[in-house]
Amino acid sequence: MDLLKLVALDAEDLAIISTHLQDAVLRVGDIVFLPKERRFAIEVRRFDWECGLDKPQRRLTCMHFEQVKGVRVRGIDQSNKDSVLNLLAISFEETDAPSGTATLIFAEGGAIQVDIDCVELQMMDVGPVWAADGRPVHDDASPERP
Repeated sequence: MDLLKLVALDAEDLAIISTHLQDAVLRVGDIVFLPKERRFAIEVRRFDWECGLDKPQRRLTCMHFEQVKGVRVRGIDQSNKDSVLNLLAISFEETDAPSGTATLIFAEGGAIQVDIDCVELQMMDVGPVWAADGRPVHDDASPERP
């Protein structure tokens, strides 16, 4: 499969990117907020849901929000840069159209809220592909995967 490159300009687009990033893993040290550039970025190892059941794999992927006003973190130890997080979803709540808050929801209850002037997100596979140890499994309370 070719490298995936997606852009989100509204909540529906963001939901599609969230689906592609479900079960991505990252280190706390892979999270960057650049207030002067008004950018929030993360580098993840996303599970490639399109690869099929027979050969599960992960891909190195970068994602960044533009037009960022601020970032809040809850339930994540930012001092432990090697701590691994599992991204479950990205949601968006509009506050004063088109402004709102995008929330990155992690397993274990952690979350990052990104206040944005508007939805402007880019996601792009950037590097190697490697075999995954297995396919992520969710309990019955989690949303179903295709």
